[in-house]
Amino acid sequence: MGIIKAKKLGFEYVKYDDNGNVQEGSHAIESVDLDIKEGQFIAVLGHNGSGKSTLAKHMNALLLPTEGTLWVDGTSTAEEEDLWKIRQKAGMVFQNPDNQIIGTVVEEDVGFGPENMGVATDDIWKRVDDSLAKVGMISYRHHSPNKLSGGQKQRVAIAGVMAMHPRCIILDEPTAMLDPNGRKEVLHAVRELNEKENVTVILITHYMEEVVYADKVYVMDQGQIVMKGTPREIFSQVETLKKYRLDVPQVTLLAHELKLAGAEIPEGILTIEELVNAICQ
Repeated sequence: MGIIKAKKLGFEYVKYDDNGNVQEGSHAIESVDLDIKEGQFIAVLGHNGSGKSTLAKHMNALLLPTEGTLWVDGTSTAEEEDLWKIRQKAGMVFQNPDNQIIGTVVEEDVGFGPENMGVATDDIWKRVDDSLAKVGMISYRHHSPNKLSGGQKQRVAIAGVMAMHPRCIILDEPTAMLDPNGRKEVLHAVRELNEKENVTVILITHYMEEVVYADKVYVMDQGQIVMKGTPREIFSQVETLKKYRLDVPQVTLLAHELKLAGAEIPEGILTIEELVNAICQ
């Protein structure tokens, strides 16, 4: 079993009337199957309302299934007594770091999670040093988070989760509020964690350029997984992605248009270097 596994996972949002009676319900996710291995870099795509954020919250047990099962490292999130253990293994980074950062000094904020876990003081500071170094923020440890850029704040939020030593980190559109430079900063930090620390990364995003580094991509629509494969396999299906109201990286789209115009270029081009090589051949 993988670090994150779902079988026939479903979740229904329910509205109640003033008397507490069920007024209506709507399925946010339905019949979702996943098997994510430890150390993988996973990307989840989907237009707004596709269910990807709801799925992310299940991976951290912030939401519990109304149908099916989701396991984190073999433990079902339906077991209430195991929720704290699950959240230690699967950490969540939200879209807006201001909703996650609570300390007045960077190093204090990063140490907050381990302190709540009962980690010894000396070990807390070791974790703070290590986590800030991993995301490239060690020189900002004595700064106020309020004076950091958006990308720097998000890296601090990631460090705060990493200090809890999770085996998996779920990032729910962590770059949605950032400028291009901020997005690059955060993506670089995330890739470093995955490649050098073997941390399982699950990135929920709508920026296609962030997906090309993933081991596997899941595409969601109307609460279901409608496509899955490697980035190259997914981005080779430009017209199918358009049907699900999704874009592809600009270089992939250019290669696709050149192919339609008669150029002998393979589908699924992911980088400028690949496109240049294909044209030169």
